[in-house]
Amino acid sequence: KNSKTFKMGRMHSAGKGNARSALPYRDTAPSWVKSEPEDIVQEIVKMARKGMMPSQIGTRLRDMHGVPQVKYITGQKILRILHRQGLAPAIPEDLHHLIKKAVNVRKHLERNRKDKDSKFRLILIESRIQRLVRYYKLKQKL
Repeated sequence: KNSKTFKMGRMHSAGKGNARSALPYRDTAPSWVKSEPEDIVQEIVKMARKGMMPSQIGTRLRDMHGVPQVKYITGQKILRILHRQGLAPAIPEDLHHLIKKAVNVRKHLERNRKDKDSKFRLILIESRIQRLVRYYKLKQKL
């Protein structure tokens, strides 16, 4: 279908998730970027060895090194660079964060057994985890 007419809704809340920032339409680095692709790849590998996630690496490169988009400069995304170097995370980042959230809610429920809302939210979080696991198994990423 046409992407203008069909939007996938959120799973456990209202809204279609329409708002986003638009990246400039280009496939080359801006003229003001002076970093070399090899230097950026080395920096990405160094940060990954310290245990940083791909999104953290991108944020750090943007804020501290003035790299607008890694893909514009190196020609490949951060996760692909990490895969080539054998440093990609074992489980995808979004799934990792959902699992962390579920663990935190479980800890909270151990201390506060009567918290019915958290119990309900845990069910929703776990159903999102199951949906993501099914997707990643289908795409053979797990």
